[in-house]
Amino acid sequence: MSEWVSSEVFTETMRRIDAEDSRQNSRLTELEIAQKQISELITSVKVLANNMEQMAKEQIKQGVRLQVIEEKPGKRWETVVACIITGLVGAVISAAVSGLVK
Repeated sequence: MSEWVSSEVFTETMRRIDAEDSRQNSRLTELEIAQKQISELITSVKVLANNMEQMAKEQIKQGVRLQVIEEKPGKRWETVVACIITGLVGAVISAAVSGLVK
């Protein structure tokens, strides 16, 4: 058996349904906006991670170049010391040989 509702009850029920529908639509809109922002954030993080990876690679390259630059004065000093020692040894040998020759 069907029960009929009055026009006032029907109108109030429809008003409440429409209000709930409006609230749900607002929530869905907010969720869509939030999801879009999250997607944009994910994209930004991916780009940032890629940039950081490239920067790390470049930093490694610069570290190698810096090490080469820092080693040059040491190698030069070793060359200077070797030349001085060679000169001194040559002078000592020359003096010894000239002492033996006399």
